[in-house]
Amino acid sequence: MEKRQSQWSSKVGFILASAGAAIGLGAIWKMPYVAGQSGGGAFFLLFVIMTICIGLPMLLAEYIIGRGAQKEAVSAYKKLMPSQPVWAWIGKLGIVGCLLLLSFYSVVGGWIFIYSGVSVVGQVIEPAQDPGAFFGTVTGTPWIALLGLAIFTFANVVVITLGIEKGIEKANKVMMPLLFIMFFVLVIRAVTLDGAMEGIKFFLYPDFSNITGESILYALGQSFFALAVGFSCLVTYSSYLKKDVSIPQSAGSVVGLSIFVSFLAGLAIFPVVFAFDMEVTSGPPLLFMVLPAAFGQMPFGELFLALFLLLFLFATLTSSFSLYEIVVAALVEKFQLSRGMLTAIVGAFVFIIAIPSTLTYSTLGDVTIFGRTIFDATDYLVSNVLLPLGNLLIAIFVGYVLQKEFVKQELLQGSHVGERYFNVFYALIRYVVPVVIIIVFVNLLIQY
Repeated sequence: MEKRQSQWSSKVGFILASAGAAIGLGAIWKMPYVAGQSGGGAFFLLFVIMTICIGLPMLLAEYIIGRGAQKEAVSAYKKLMPSQPVWAWIGKLGIVGCLLLLSFYSVVGGWIFIYSGVSVVGQVIEPAQDPGAFFGTVTGTPWIALLGLAIFTFANVVVITLGIEKGIEKANKVMMPLLFIMFFVLVIRAVTLDGAMEGIKFFLYPDFSNITGESILYALGQSFFALAVGFSCLVTYSSYLKKDVSIPQSAGSVVGLSIFVSFLAGLAIFPVVFAFDMEVTSGPPLLFMVLPAAFGQMPFGELFLALFLLLFLFATLTSSFSLYEIVVAALVEKFQLSRGMLTAIVGAFVFIIAIPSTLTYSTLGDVTIFGRTIFDATDYLVSNVLLPLGNLLIAIFVGYVLQKEFVKQELLQGSHVGERYFNVFYALIRYVVPVVIIIVFVNLLIQY
């Protein structure tokens, strides 16, 4: 396989970029409120098990495809199976999924930009400010929500235009270390609050009496979301990977960082929520409504809220970079146009298709699709249909379509793991992962 012109300059750069793709809304926004609604510590334990047993094999599968082909997502499947071009639809499904995901992901990213900007001047948690009313103002005022969407889109376009090494890798090398530093500061402050121990116990003490079949399904879905697997984003990222880099070691590092960030998110949020007697099952508004109210009751609350929002912003951006890259890389491969022009086109397209979700909380609030708002319907389609479907197809492709020797060679090349590691991975990707995904997929459709 030929070497790609663009490559990661180092293994660390690739790991940080992959971790950045994984560590976003899933780990910091979605994990706390889903855990709050699904059993706390028991849910987190299930999430860790699912991430290691199901998410890790899927991550390895995407790495094998990408580095093995040295092509972006659509071309990778074509190159590995030229006699069966139908498999290229996995990459095309990934592109459609990423665009749909960006259509509501960018909306939340815009909210975070607005919150971050306002928090710098100390306006989010003024004594007279009602966090719920402020959230309603940000999301319910069309020009404010659209401004946030535009800023978030522009930030992504700038970084993606610069390319792999100068754009994505450099941004992640700055943002990811800062993310962990700010996380540690927030965790230390959170766990030292009076009454914080109740929140720590809720998050770390497994109470399986609160676990239901739905909780198990959510745990698996969260593991997919937290690792950014299923849309072939990491097929594209790993296509820039050098052959002497260990895929198992890189995947293990990304999984470890993702679990660790989810762990830190719980420690940063639940002690604060319990210390100030907030509602732990608040759902998606938890970070935007509950936490500003809680931070407003502690000394230097505005400073800690600004730190948290900045952390949240970094994580959201590093994750959205991977969503943009899969689309831009596919277009660069297909059309003889500059990367900058194609990135701008993609950014403009994402902005346009994100407008309906942006206006869900204002002028389009009464518009529903199968009983759901535009924002919620898009989220459901991506998270509960396209994401499981993408993971299932990738598992089948690696486990049953690619030659076993090719998979084995690509997995072990550049690594120190032995054949036993491969045998475990191959058994999981062939027999365990597809069955579990099908069960989850069918159950989610039945629930709908």
